[in-house]
Amino acid sequence: MQLNREVEVLFEPERVVLIGSSKIREKVGMSSPQLFENVVYNMKRYFKGEVYVVDVHGEKGFASIEEVPAEPQLAVIMLPPEESIVQAEKSAGKGVKALVMITGGYKEAQRQRLLTLKSEYNVRILGPNTIMGVINTENGLNTTFERDLMPRKGGIAVISQSGGVGACLLDWACYYRLGLSKFAFMGDKIDIDDVDLLQYLDHDRKTRVICLYMEGIKNGKRFVEAAQQIVRRKPILVLKGGVTAEAARRALSHTASIAGSDEVFNAALKKAGIIRVETLEELMNSAVALEKQPPLKGERIAVVSNVGGPAIIAADALAREGLKLAPLTPETQKTIERLYPGVDATNPIDMIADARAERYKRVLDMVLADPNVDGVMVINMLKSCFFEPEDAKAIAETAEKYPEKPVVDVPAGGEDFELIHKVLGETNIPLYNIPEKAAKALKTLREYGKILEKLEKNGKPINREDEFKLKR
Repeated sequence: MQLNREVEVLFEPERVVLIGSSKIREKVGMSSPQLFENVVYNMKRYFKGEVYVVDVHGEKGFASIEEVPAEPQLAVIMLPPEESIVQAEKSAGKGVKALVMITGGYKEAQRQRLLTLKSEYNVRILGPNTIMGVINTENGLNTTFERDLMPRKGGIAVISQSGGVGACLLDWACYYRLGLSKFAFMGDKIDIDDVDLLQYLDHDRKTRVICLYMEGIKNGKRFVEAAQQIVRRKPILVLKGGVTAEAARRALSHTASIAGSDEVFNAALKKAGIIRVETLEELMNSAVALEKQPPLKGERIAVVSNVGGPAIIAADALAREGLKLAPLTPETQKTIERLYPGVDATNPIDMIADARAERYKRVLDMVLADPNVDGVMVINMLKSCFFEPEDAKAIAETAEKYPEKPVVDVPAGGEDFELIHKVLGETNIPLYNIPEKAAKALKTLREYGKILEKLEKNGKPINREDEFKLKR
């Protein structure tokens, strides 16, 4: 699939012009001096390229884009609809290649004027109603209006049709320090749509997992064909809003979406090789697993724990997700029980509450080396146990020796999770605060494994240089 260079400028401009007003405040709408000031603040703080500010009232920068001394590639427009269109026309005449239309409330005639502008000048348009525009963590491009809101660099890209849902996911990523590559708030999609962004992200070396929040698809065939190519290299996760009839009607008025029936949507995703999730939390949890760990090549999971009850809960959760407890070889069981008398090495393995780093390291090493094991869920509680946060390093160190077998970790609870997260949060070990979430993450890894297996079986070999690989 060829790189979509028309959309590339949306994320990788060298020069950006920000157009707003230090005075206009809509009675109902997003246009306001505060929004304008905050976008200017974020761009000047984070963006590595050149930033020009056009205040249509001439108080905080250039009075018009005609005064800007250079030719910006990207314009971010933060005005009411009619004023935004006027500035979009001036931007196109200046040579701008892409427009980010932050505000909403456009009437159909105004949308058509924007589309006419696109055809006349070959300018690409994101929005309108994007609310917060785009983020590129690599070059610091950040058109959001929440001051100092910048996620850390990573391999997860997020495309959200909804500003509110996107803001929730962005806040989630920042709070848990998840690594993002790109973020795009699509809004009404009168021009740039999911497929345009997917085609760009397909070639983006910083992106390893793509997350989509959608309320509808306008060109299902084009979407499926693009996704079929991309999933050979990068997994795609989708959360869809507007599943119920009532929600679908609301989605139509919200972002002018064509929602379609949920059955048709499911069939399209299955054909495309896209993994569907049901909740915002599952979207992010699954993305973290796919970014940090390899696809799961089988259903056999070992549970290695320092407590018995949560290990049993984990076994139940794995079964509900269609996964199986791995039958450890007799050699593995005998070796563990010989080294640690009193430990029953039947899977799930309860290493007893006094297990520290050394025991975790040796047992996890033997379990990952077992040919009957496809992946591992580790449980390491602090309360009621001797385990200390620094002991968790042994989990990441041991997992590095087995790059083909995924490992997820469950420091169950609240405070225990926070303490372990400080140690392992920026490693390649995904962390979950309850076994059920870890089981769903493993299920997602298995789903992607099956997608890759199906592609190879159907004579579409994965390009091993581009394939989604674990980089520990």
